[in-house]
Amino acid sequence: MFQKILIANRGEIACRVIKTARKMGISTVAIYSDADRHALHVAMADEAVHIGPPPANQSYIVIDKVMEAIRATGAEAVHPGYGFLSENPKFAEALEAEGVAFVGPPVKAIEAMGDKITSKKIAQEAGVSTVPGYMGLIEDAEEAVKISGEIGYPVMIKASAGGGGKGMRIAWNDDEAREGFQSSKNEAASSFGDDRIFIEKFVTQPRHIEIQVLCDAHGNGIYLGERECSIQRRNQKVVEEAPSPFLDEATRRAMGEQAVALAKAVGYASAGTVEFIVDGDRNFYFLEMNTRLQVEHPVTELITGVDLVEQMIRVANGEPLGITQDDVTLTGWAIENRLYAEDPYRGFLPSIGRLTRYRPPEEIAAGPLLENGKWQGEAPAGAEAVRNDTGVFEGGEISMYYDPMIAKLCTWAPTREAAIEAMRVALDGFEVEGIGHNLPFLSAVMDHEIFIKGEMTTAFIAEQYPDGFEGVELPEAELRRIAAATAAMHRVAEIRRTRISGRMDNHERVVGTEWVVSLQGAEFALSINADREGASVSFADGSALRVEGAWTPGDTLARMSVDGAPLVLKVDKISGGFRIRNRGADVKVHVRNPRQAELARLMPERVAPDTSKLLLCPMPGLVVKTFVEEGEEVQEGQPLCTIEAMKMENILRAEKKGVVSKINAGPGDSLAVDEVIMEFE
Repeated sequence: MFQKILIANRGEIACRVIKTARKMGISTVAIYSDADRHALHVAMADEAVHIGPPPANQSYIVIDKVMEAIRATGAEAVHPGYGFLSENPKFAEALEAEGVAFVGPPVKAIEAMGDKITSKKIAQEAGVSTVPGYMGLIEDAEEAVKISGEIGYPVMIKASAGGGGKGMRIAWNDDEAREGFQSSKNEAASSFGDDRIFIEKFVTQPRHIEIQVLCDAHGNGIYLGERECSIQRRNQKVVEEAPSPFLDEATRRAMGEQAVALAKAVGYASAGTVEFIVDGDRNFYFLEMNTRLQVEHPVTELITGVDLVEQMIRVANGEPLGITQDDVTLTGWAIENRLYAEDPYRGFLPSIGRLTRYRPPEEIAAGPLLENGKWQGEAPAGAEAVRNDTGVFEGGEISMYYDPMIAKLCTWAPTREAAIEAMRVALDGFEVEGIGHNLPFLSAVMDHEIFIKGEMTTAFIAEQYPDGFEGVELPEAELRRIAAATAAMHRVAEIRRTRISGRMDNHERVVGTEWVVSLQGAEFALSINADREGASVSFADGSALRVEGAWTPGDTLARMSVDGAPLVLKVDKISGGFRIRNRGADVKVHVRNPRQAELARLMPERVAPDTSKLLLCPMPGLVVKTFVEEGEEVQEGQPLCTIEAMKMENILRAEKKGVVSKINAGPGDSLAVDEVIMEFE
């Protein structure tokens, strides 16, 4: 077995590989850019080598710099993770020439399947059903428009070397095809160093389901079930689960066998993923093969008990697979939510900055069900697991140079319903402060009727949140639970305040039992009868709730129980109450005595400032291009400028007709959130 492995990556996947290598007794080498000098993966590795400036095209994807680090440390093998150099055949060739093992497939397999255009042609020649499209190279935007018209709108414009949703655009007409081609080309060049573009038919209402394959260099190959990846935003996966709630056993077997056959046809040896789109009748079509470890691999590991990173390392070491297809059992259900540094209240635009608070939920291992890396039998009722794969820490910084993913939160349970509930509780207990993040949105998805029924398609987010995410309106039953809990918490805080020393004589503070709780436009008059174990909260309509739990004033997380059901609240103190975040809702809760509540009803509401004549920067980023000039009249929907953040280009458009009176920022300017880019008459 290898003695030392270099991880040619960063962030959570580098940390993930280090964990398995450590378990196997293999020492690890991390590489890092200037921006990652204090990153978690650097601290976790046994050695670390600096490789250059923050931009990936000057550090992480520069093959010569990675090779220098390998030589300097004497690493015998390299795990590329995902992204960066993971599907670059030139990197695999460089390692082979150096006599260093590549923890991934052979060069020919990468060339055959790693390039989306080539893989489509091979699949077609092998008789695999593929989506109609144009696999040749496209010279310019006008040719892209012509090809798109011949295929028929809508079309998907994709980077040949793409991945992670970058370099991808959906076009519904000629203008969008022209615009999307250029943006995809730019993103592909900056992210992958390869600006080749191809176009295919965009299949509406599809499901995105992928098969995990594992092959060795001795001709053995197996599949480890499927992953449902249909909930995507901007072609980037957000929620994944295994198995899929849509597939039946016959379809699963057919997809798995086809995936393994395709892998064997190109001499594949390592972990890989064959992606399909599946229609409503369970017809499936080959989409692409990712010749690397997928971001969402943990859900497969949770339902099979197989450590995919360990298997990749063993295959790279020349070992045959120790698992046959008959050994693979799918036990229980696993769900993964990707926590991104992006603000759902601002159209999911990237967010950067320092993590002033980062407290993930406690991880729970599913150990008792595992033996030698495999699941043993049926899972007992009530069992569950929580796993958080991350590459950040409290006090660390989210950089503008890399992918915005902070963590991958996974839950496992014997049933899908139990796994979803475990995820809800885990999300409620995940504390992140200092940056915009998508935790509220993830919580909302877990409670969405379509997701609960398992009826989602890749259009789920676009269809269910057409105007963006604006938070969650909690049902009255949940508001009552929160009202009861916060009233009990407020009483605890009030009692503490009565014990403050140095009070004036004859000014004793009395804590009453009658309170009025207002939240999310609702108001509840209630009374509290407290005892040593908790409090009984009675509402004016005669209903009552029992509240128990440990919360101390100043705690940012309250783990309560209301009538025996868990209630986890993120808590911040505000004047006269709390800011509460729960199940995707962000609610201001005011707890007042009856007289205070009476006076509060007379207070005028605060009006937000008018920004209708300003174009504000929606996220920290760099101005790439401005499309208008001062004095120019613009129409609704007209492009105004392009902002680049986290390797993604975002075109800002006019919300209404107007005249540009002043331009405050131009190409090359770095802007903060809400900085004024343009002003209008």
